[in-house]
Amino acid sequence: MQRHHARLTHDESAAPWIGANFWSRTGGPLMWRNYDPTVVRAELRVLREHGLNTTRSFFYWPDFHPEPHRIDEVLTGRFADFLAAHDEQGMRTIPTFIVGHMSGENWDPAWRGGRDLYADVWLVGRQAWFVREMASRFKDHPAITGWLISNEMPIYGRVEGQDPAPTDQVSAWAQIMVDAVHAAGARQPVSLGDGAWGIEVTGRDNGFSVRETGAMVDFVGPHVYRMETDRTRQHYNAAYECELAAVAGKPIVLEEFGLSTDFVSDANAGHYYRQTLHNSLLAGATGWIAWNNTDYDELWDQDPYRHHPFEMHFGITDSAGRPKAPLVELDAFAKVLERVDFRNCRRVDTDAALVVPTFLEQRIPVARAVDRPVLFVSLRQSYIAAREADLPVAFARERDGIGEDAKLYLVPSTRQLLAPTRRRLEELARGGAVVYLSYCSGEHAGTRGPWFHDLNGLFGVELQLSYGLVEPIEDETVEITFTEDFGSIAAGEVLRFRAGGNEDSRGFLPVRPDGARVVAVDAHGRPAVLRYTVGEGETVLCTYPLEQMAARTARANPEDTQRIYAALAEVAGVRRTVTVSTALVSADVLCHEDGRRFVWLVSQSEEELAVDPVVAEGEGVLRDLESGGTVGKIVLPAFGVRVLELAPGE
Repeated sequence: MQRHHARLTHDESAAPWIGANFWSRTGGPLMWRNYDPTVVRAELRVLREHGLNTTRSFFYWPDFHPEPHRIDEVLTGRFADFLAAHDEQGMRTIPTFIVGHMSGENWDPAWRGGRDLYADVWLVGRQAWFVREMASRFKDHPAITGWLISNEMPIYGRVEGQDPAPTDQVSAWAQIMVDAVHAAGARQPVSLGDGAWGIEVTGRDNGFSVRETGAMVDFVGPHVYRMETDRTRQHYNAAYECELAAVAGKPIVLEEFGLSTDFVSDANAGHYYRQTLHNSLLAGATGWIAWNNTDYDELWDQDPYRHHPFEMHFGITDSAGRPKAPLVELDAFAKVLERVDFRNCRRVDTDAALVVPTFLEQRIPVARAVDRPVLFVSLRQSYIAAREADLPVAFARERDGIGEDAKLYLVPSTRQLLAPTRRRLEELARGGAVVYLSYCSGEHAGTRGPWFHDLNGLFGVELQLSYGLVEPIEDETVEITFTEDFGSIAAGEVLRFRAGGNEDSRGFLPVRPDGARVVAVDAHGRPAVLRYTVGEGETVLCTYPLEQMAARTARANPEDTQRIYAALAEVAGVRRTVTVSTALVSADVLCHEDGRRFVWLVSQSEEELAVDPVVAEGEGVLRDLESGGTVGKIVLPAFGVRVLELAPGE
């Protein structure tokens, strides 16, 4: 299966966007009132000296559009100087039009009058006029590399507590805004700036559909600021959301990510940036724009910093322009991308698929919205376990139909599948694939039990559930003992899993084998993992919700689900090019169009770690990028990343 890795092609010679969202330290969102050309040039210079080539800039809407039919020409003149400053540094910028939300506050033009941003025809017309006028002024400037319609409209368009805007209104608004850019004659790539927070990516319905708007734009831009109870989950959040955002089939630009250094130590800020950059690259991202360029210590009495003071310190430089740890990481990342010629690299194909149920991304009649977060976190944990097992996976969307180009299909902690999908999974197994499902009863008491038909027939078992009840997991640690060899797991090995979840989800699936073979049992002798031959392939059932338990457990990773995934890969014949014996280090491969291959090793260890990567037979040898020398044992620093070339050789 192909893994998404589309990139922007408006300029074949252009480097990938590596940059920062930009507000000058002279004013933050009010920078255009307090514009200082000398300070702006100094701010851009330090970014350029550290490998950045792009900024995302903002037309603060109340200032640039002070009256319904008037644009402030003084401010547009200042923006023209801002573009000249970029040109002087060899940098480019992506202007953002409708900037009413910013850093914890919403600001309206004085003339809005409470009108609906999506449904009021007059106000939509004023927005489109503003977009067209601003694009017309600057479309031919060489410093413009793209356009964004808004900044996080799901927050600006509906205040907290309101119902989300209707999707048809949001999609119509988006189409009109994008068309306004094109009507101005602008030919650079355009996207929405909405954060890619639609239901297909987050499982939350906010009126924005990444599928619908993805058809209108040239790239999709996730904004990722999640906070977690597990550091590995934190390090993979942006990567996971980039994978989900690929549903649009467009290039993925990590448009906003970062952290306030009021929240973390300098060292941990660097670790987070390093992990986010490299993991999202391996997840298909092809552009990165950090939030944001500078700190704002002098703006402590100005909104939004007065009431959101931590927003003063999201900068990758401090308020004097000195680089902080995140900028050092961005600089190192830019050098790696240049060294491997990243713009001509792509992800390698894979034989493993992670199935994304329709219930995550679509309103199903008389289904509950609370089911979607369960799917979101279980899929994320499955994705992490696959990465820990050095098992590259492609996302197979149930809604799009599941293809037959994989050897292994993972359906983690799932009870809700469409009826055609259950039949499709059986067809795939009969054709020679391995289909794995771990069962989860969900996090609420409504309609318990599998929502797909004939689980018995698919897995060769007899359900022993009692109607309406959960069979509770009473052990704090679930022990699964393998009674026979299973891929890389030897008979007699015991895997351990911390039990997690609430009273509804913390339950196992009681079954009796009816054609299936029990290959692992729990501490009470009950079936835990079963294999069932179906045609030329087989199905594998896990009776414990391993992924969901880990997803709801603090500091769970690494955990032993990755051992089961590695074993499944062996059973299914999935080739893993490079593997590492510890789950603390993941390995993945990018392929250059000239045939060269590059291996990423990413550590989740908080201490220095020595590893000895294993290259699959016939795949070549690992060589250092700089010296070309053969590499054996590798020492990775805490949360470190090492990139190597996988070169021909024995």
